Amino acid sequence: MARPKDIGVIDLMIGFPSAGRRDAYHFPGLKDSGSKSMTMPAEYMFGDVPDDVGEAETAIASTIEAMDTHGVDQGLFSLNEVSVHAHSLHPDRVRFVAEFDPHKGTVELQRLRDLHAAHDLSAISVFQSGLFPQRSIADPAMYPFHALAVDLDVPLMANAGVAGPRFPSEVQHVRHVDDVCYDFPDLRLVMRHGGEPWQALAVKLMLKWPNLGYATSAFAPKHYPAELIDFANTRGADQVMYAGYFPMGLELSRIFSELDAVAFRDETWPKFLRTNAERIFKL
Repeated sequence: MARPKDIGVIDLMIGFPSAGRRDAYHFPGLKDSGSKSMTMPAEYMFGDVPDDVGEAETAIASTIEAMDTHGVDQGLFSLNEVSVHAHSLHPDRVRFVAEFDPHKGTVELQRLRDLHAAHDLSAISVFQSGLFPQRSIADPAMYPFHALAVDLDVPLMANAGVAGPRFPSEVQHVRHVDDVCYDFPDLRLVMRHGGEPWQALAVKLMLKWPNLGYATSAFAPKHYPAELIDFANTRGADQVMYAGYFPMGLELSRIFSELDAVAFRDETWPKFLRTNAERIFKL
């Protein structure tokens, strides 16, 4: 049950701590003054958010060094100027996910097609509670993007569970997944950010829908839901994948020190750390 150290890990949520990254956290829907004073709007959940390290070159070098230290072979990075430059330096280490806003309609669909042609996207993603106005993944405005993910043959990653930032969370209720999986049986849909307090429903739906997956982003390993650990050790061995949260909320050093205590079976670790992501994201 000990975590093997010889697996080249694939991290499905990682970034570069370069100056200016906090601009991505300026959501128009936030109302409370506390959120506006935080480094990132879910900072209260993590306590010690990793600092920026300065210019892009320094951020890239320090992140690749940390990946090497902790055995992270590849990472799924948000597509931006810094990650594109990082890919030019480390093409085998940096993969791309592009976030979308369904309110932009056909213009956004074409943007994603263009980005995929230029950068070979590994996934597209959406943060439903952070949209303004909010939309669930079962909203009709989302359906063209589900169809696009199928057409591009990439997974779609969507948040599940109570939002960390102080937004309403109904649009991230796990129940919305059921309709999408029914209407798009070929869509590879990956829930991220925990699914709590509906983690038991997340497990039930993964039992039902084989193309539905779960990534552990935004959770320190000591807080992984017990239902997901049990599921990964049994019938969900092919559907649960590792994702971190550096530099958004967690240091890689903390993540990997806590991973050692997670009660995965010997046969679960390779799938969780690498091979499920290789297959689902076609890395």
